[in-house]
Amino acid sequence: MVSSLKELLDESELAQIDDPEEKFVTSGVSWQMYEALLTKLEDNSHYRVTYLDGILEIVSPSIRHENLKKRLAILIERYLYSKRIRFSPMGSSTIKKQLKQAGVEPDECYCIGEKKNIPDLAIEVIITSGSLEKLEIYRRLGVTEVWVWHINRLRLYYLREETPSMFLDTHGYEQITSSELLPELNIALLEQCVQISDDIQAIDEFEQGL
Repeated sequence: MVSSLKELLDESELAQIDDPEEKFVTSGVSWQMYEALLTKLEDNSHYRVTYLDGILEIVSPSIRHENLKKRLAILIERYLYSKRIRFSPMGSSTIKKQLKQAGVEPDECYCIGEKKNIPDLAIEVIITSGSLEKLEIYRRLGVTEVWVWHINRLRLYYLREETPSMFLDTHGYEQITSSELLPELNIALLEQCVQISDDIQAIDEFEQGL
């Protein structure tokens, strides 16, 4: 049980987050302590902070993780521009709702069409598994679609608010093979090009395949 913000932010504990994919997880964290931590870290984009029902997770992404998420973002945005689809990039903005006791900082997220407080699409890149149920967090926040990159594959999930009981294992999300937000996007092509380490080559091959 964490008794104070000072204990939560103990430098000796945060200093342990030096491995590229090390995680710091603690429980018994109040919403007020969570928000205080966000304030303390607001000028430090190195950490991703996730909160669910009093459990707090801080992750320090690796360079590989950041390269993958950036390449995904570049290709998705090239697609949106080429198709003249209006969108608002929200990056790794903190999305949170106190009444839902949930907060998250996606690797990338977007509003499709008009700007909103909650993104339509959130993207997570997983190098090492996290400790919290991200789909449950996104369900509580009302994010329509979540894309998860893991082991060189994209897994797409669409929130089925009308039939959540049918998708209990995935917290009300249905795993889908093509995006309902971006139905013409070739997911197989996107997966293939994300794995090209040269960004210019990745963009060229992606745009040639569109």
